[in-house]
Amino acid sequence: MIKKTTVLLCGLLLGAISHAQATDSASSATQQEAVAEFNWFEYIGKDRQFASELPDRTYQNPILPGFYPDPSITRKGEDYYLVNSSFAYTPGLPVLHSKNLVDWQLVGHALTSENAIDFTGLELSRGIFAPTIRYHDGLFYIITTAVDAGGNFIITAKDPAGPWSSPIWLPEVGGIDPDLFFDDNGKAYIAHNDAPPEAPLYDGHRAIWLWEYDVKQQKVKAGSRRLLINGGTDIAEQPVWIEGPHIYHINGWYYLTCAQGGTSVNHSQVVFRTRSLTEEFVPYQHNPILTQKDLPREKQVVSATGHADFIQTAEGDWWSVFLATRPYQDDHYNTGRETFLLPVHWEDEWPHILPPGETVPLTPRRPAIAPDINTKQPLARNFSWRDEFSGRRLNPLWISVKDFARDWVSLSNGVLQLHPQTASLRDLGGVSYLGRRQQHQRFTARTQLAMPASDTAAGLAVYQNETHHYQLLLSENITNDAKAYQVSLYKVSPTGKALVAQKTIDKPASAVVLQVDVDGSKAYFSYQQDGQNTPLGEAQDARHLSTASAGGFVGATVGMMALQADNQSTH
Repeated sequence: MIKKTTVLLCGLLLGAISHAQATDSASSATQQEAVAEFNWFEYIGKDRQFASELPDRTYQNPILPGFYPDPSITRKGEDYYLVNSSFAYTPGLPVLHSKNLVDWQLVGHALTSENAIDFTGLELSRGIFAPTIRYHDGLFYIITTAVDAGGNFIITAKDPAGPWSSPIWLPEVGGIDPDLFFDDNGKAYIAHNDAPPEAPLYDGHRAIWLWEYDVKQQKVKAGSRRLLINGGTDIAEQPVWIEGPHIYHINGWYYLTCAQGGTSVNHSQVVFRTRSLTEEFVPYQHNPILTQKDLPREKQVVSATGHADFIQTAEGDWWSVFLATRPYQDDHYNTGRETFLLPVHWEDEWPHILPPGETVPLTPRRPAIAPDINTKQPLARNFSWRDEFSGRRLNPLWISVKDFARDWVSLSNGVLQLHPQTASLRDLGGVSYLGRRQQHQRFTARTQLAMPASDTAAGLAVYQNETHHYQLLLSENITNDAKAYQVSLYKVSPTGKALVAQKTIDKPASAVVLQVDVDGSKAYFSYQQDGQNTPLGEAQDARHLSTASAGGFVGATVGMMALQADNQSTH
């Protein structure tokens, strides 16, 4: 009896263990099924502006088309390095390299999972604002602002490709857009935008302040704060949004150049100078030295110029990088604020970038420093870019939203896997999305994906921000017919997520291609199954993806997304 009971208990115990293992396996299988698999992604730029051959010894403006705003530049020997604002995209602070100021290649990011800053809960246009990059005494420095995520900080690196240090926070330094200036006498200074010394006299009244910075102690010197500019070039005229300061010491003069007028159509670049940082900065009587605001709107092929930084080549020539936009149809632009390049000319010991009333040239003469460079990852002109996901690491051009960890991404045997999270692109975090910058007003983007499991919806997104984007999704048919799938097009706006068009695929297939074609103000969505292309819905309004419609400071991205199928209609 005892033996029978023991055998029975052992059997029950083994049964329970087997049942638990089976349950765990089933749970594991379910978790494994919650994945979207993409075989490749392709982006093809088709801008008419970039279609013709460049005249001899010229280059194309913008040098960095697409969402590359607030450029800052430095030089080490014959190598130039540039960094841009990244806001709440991750990884943050893209670092680019060039030998000739014209052809640039992404070499890394200064903010990665190793020195991440928490962007949880931020809107997309918060986070990292206008950085400054400088090379000094064997070390690269980036100083910038994490808006609503800690304030101003400095990071350093021996190699600009990384790794970069953990943030050195500057709690005393308020405001945004800090600049780091190393003087010839061994001293260092931080200039930045902040509130004026008194209550603001008008909307947009700001000021530029200066601190002395102790490089060894890695902190500002107590009591060193002083006012440089109150309001702007002439406070009696109520100039607005003085920001983006940079200081240079050239031929006995200290020059301070700033953006003024806001980053829209009134954006401009102004300059001041003084013989000593302890004396008053005097504004140039012929300011601004760069703007397009004085041109009729119909002639503004390029608009919103400003946020300039200067660089001197080894040959002694001066150049400026700055942001600008390429608008269409009354100042709409989906490509965001882009990086442009122009020479700096000196007259009466004052810098000039562009004479008043002149349009920004799109094909200026090249710098006389280096030949063309064939980059592996083209960032300018028309190009075709295809990712087969064949490497062990994700291509650095892919960016995501507020998430440095990316534990929802995996690469396996030439397949990109996205594991859907609980949130989607309408939320402020926890979204499974990988995008690349829209760099052309006219482009095609497409991706091939396997048929997702019943608990997953996946596809293509054209994304401006949380409240302005399109989703083209593939999922199982809501009738739960295992042999049927549906392709759905959604438009996300401030009022919610609306179904625009939907079609059922009647037979199973191994893979489907989802595609978007954008031509200025129009976006066309389609899908391809068994080699046949099928449009989905009518032409959509691409102005919905523009900064003029969505607000904020970012440009549109296009890429791949995954979400839980039961959240498809609401997320």
